[in-house]
Amino acid sequence: MSEENRRVAGRYELTERVGGGAMGLVWLARDLRLDRVVAVKELLLPSHLDEKQGEQARRRAMREARIAARLQHPNAIAVYDVVEDDGQPWLIMEYLPSRSLAAVIADTGPLPVDDVVRIGVQLATALAAAHKASVVHRDVKPGNVLLGDAGAVKITDFGISRAIDDATATATGRSVGTPAFFSPEVAKGEDGGYPSDVFSLGATLYNAVEGTPPFGISENSIAQLHRVAEGTIRPPEKAGTLTPVLLRLLDPDPETRPTMAEAAEELAVLAEISEPTPPPVEEVPAPAAEAPTEPESTPAPAEPVAAAPAPSTEDEQKRRKRAVLGLIGATVLLLVVVGAAFLFANLGKSGENTPSGASSGSVNPTTTSQQVTEQPPAETTQSDVTTTTSSSSTPAPTTTTPPPPAQTTAAQAIIDYYAVLQTDKAASYARLTDNFKQARAKSFADYTFFWGQNTATVSNVVEQGPNTVAAAVTFNGNEVENHVYTLVQQNGQWLIDTQSP
Repeated sequence: MSEENRRVAGRYELTERVGGGAMGLVWLARDLRLDRVVAVKELLLPSHLDEKQGEQARRRAMREARIAARLQHPNAIAVYDVVEDDGQPWLIMEYLPSRSLAAVIADTGPLPVDDVVRIGVQLATALAAAHKASVVHRDVKPGNVLLGDAGAVKITDFGISRAIDDATATATGRSVGTPAFFSPEVAKGEDGGYPSDVFSLGATLYNAVEGTPPFGISENSIAQLHRVAEGTIRPPEKAGTLTPVLLRLLDPDPETRPTMAEAAEELAVLAEISEPTPPPVEEVPAPAAEAPTEPESTPAPAEPVAAAPAPSTEDEQKRRKRAVLGLIGATVLLLVVVGAAFLFANLGKSGENTPSGASSGSVNPTTTSQQVTEQPPAETTQSDVTTTTSSSSTPAPTTTTPPPPAQTTAAQAIIDYYAVLQTDKAASYARLTDNFKQARAKSFADYTFFWGQNTATVSNVVEQGPNTVAAAVTFNGNEVENHVYTLVQQNGQWLIDTQSP
């Protein structure tokens, strides 16, 4: 297939070929239904496969694609759809203008240690999320790591090409592709699991910092396979502070290898150590509870606090919370003091303005109670105070809009989302988690642009689990798609977290 402007599955219009290899071609395309740019990968089945073997390869590729579509993570290329066209499976994926890590290494050679650590943290975080969702990548290598603009790092091709490889290997009885990033257990013929992903991540980072894979590269794939199966790597020479972590990831024994979550944590610690220490910060004194009665002399400038390691996000949030609570407490106390002063001033004036026939020394208990209850905020002027105390005791209505009521079920949350979608896009956008926005609507402008061009209604809403909902969505009155949503509760509200396909 080489012609541009071809439509795949009647929906995805190919515009430009942007990559490819022995197992597939990657195209830049436009989703005509949703009017967005996507990457489309055509998985090429080897010509030597017979009809039965080809069908088996297609089924495996489609199954792996559906599994990969379950993962939604900022550092993983999202799989939007999987279709079959002209007898070949096609993957519809998120498009990221980027270069592969393999291409960068080939052009520039080994990368600086700090850059490799930064890349490793993002890859390990995405893979840890995949493992938590029971998704095994099975093909972690520099060619499947994409480096985008502004430091974006994303991993792609979750086990899908390997599904074609495995079918080919079964049909021919030989290994397909280079085993340079295989784990020893995979090189011995075992199925790759979570520990194999950890080893392949270590081999990928080793390649990035050293310039070659940990077992070297041999033109004889069988000899390379035996070398990997032995599990003896060449000691890293350029990895510096990354060396201890690399050796743990490249442990030949899968039982003693760290988990992907542990690998992500160790790389994150290493990344924090390599970050520069922030400059000293001057402490801002907390505001006094009461204004001083006498002017004070100008205090001497505060001495800068000695530089300290950057606090963690949690510590910073606690410090800010204490500061805010202190400020609120001081403000409340000041309002009470000023309010009491206004109250006593008005009580004194009420005796002077008593009408004739009433005793100037008597006080009506009911009136006093109303005056205390209706005391206005401290910033109100004295004339406002007089008007308020002499008016009706009915309090002024508040202008604060109450939060929307919590939906009782996840299914009702989906119904409510589509109900407000066309009338209040800000409210509907607020019903999406940051995870969902990152994957499908990175900005409110993109969200409003798309829904300004399209309409949607929902039907057949069925809960499949405590936080999983299936629904039929009708776009523009005639195009029906079946989606499955996962939702999470935040502050008593159901929010949409993921959607597939």
